[in-house]
Amino acid sequence: MPVQIGLIGGGNITETHARAAHAIPSVAIAAIYGTNPEKVGRLCREYGGQPYQDFKAFLAHRPMELVVIGSPSGLHAQQGIAAAQRGLHVLTEKPIDISVARTDALIAAANQSDVKLGVIFQDRVKPDIRRLKHWTDQGVLGKILFVDARVKWYRPPEYYGNSKWRGTHELDGGGALMNQGVHTVDLLLWLLGDVTRVQACTATALHKIESEDTAIAILEFANGALGTLHATTAAYPGYPRRVEITGSQGTVILEHDRIVAADLRTRPADFGSDSPVDTNPSASSAAVTDFRGHQAILEDFIRAIENNIQPLCDGAEGRKSVALIEAIYRAARQT
Repeated sequence: MPVQIGLIGGGNITETHARAAHAIPSVAIAAIYGTNPEKVGRLCREYGGQPYQDFKAFLAHRPMELVVIGSPSGLHAQQGIAAAQRGLHVLTEKPIDISVARTDALIAAANQSDVKLGVIFQDRVKPDIRRLKHWTDQGVLGKILFVDARVKWYRPPEYYGNSKWRGTHELDGGGALMNQGVHTVDLLLWLLGDVTRVQACTATALHKIESEDTAIAILEFANGALGTLHATTAAYPGYPRRVEITGSQGTVILEHDRIVAADLRTRPADFGSDSPVDTNPSASSAAVTDFRGHQAILEDFIRAIENNIQPLCDGAEGRKSVALIEAIYRAARQT
């Protein structure tokens, strides 16, 4: 029997989840919940599943083993807790939620109900990023000295203006950093470890939103490395994300999730790469047209359920990026 999953959200990212699920032969979409009946109905017609506008009725649908949450960020913990209490495994879009307190409540609910909890950070499955992770773990770069991460993206005014939740404190939890920059925050923590000290400045430079569209942070890592992080949705026309990591044994530059330069004293055995290119136009559009990363995360999560192991990014891992972003926001308010 296929794994029966439910989708929560009904918006653009839920369609990405539906496409990812549809591409896995062992998965079937059992139900889709959303507040827009037209969108939910269309998704069900195209990808299968029973449509719901009543959340409690959706959670009661059976058979259903897990839910994938693609609703506004500020609803992730609330909806995830409700699902966990019904015995459903929970895979949520990034960020896991918009506050550490709510994140901790979701983690506790999942533990209490003995269900798996995972967070969709698809960068962790991309081949060149995994290769860079292997290099940092194996000490190929030597002692990590500093990192420079730039997310200079652009979102047009209608990206925020046509949305009731983007850029709001209540449901987005922030702006460029909590929404777009969170992927890079997770990446830095995954590659380099915990951050112990933060200085920051934020601004609403271009868009008419409650939260920031530009953030700059100086980071001090537990391993002694220093870093800078720049995240914005105001850099027209939008540029590929770039991460430069320098260690005592060389420098590696990652651009648009590909290693574009690796100047190392000693070349590792897996130095060459022919990995497929991520085709998502992230720098200038929120559309996720390339769903392979989401598919890989969903496949990993199902393996975690079937083998009773932790998913690639579990609740505790997903919590780290929210905690660091909260620290950056606190530091910016004190500047």
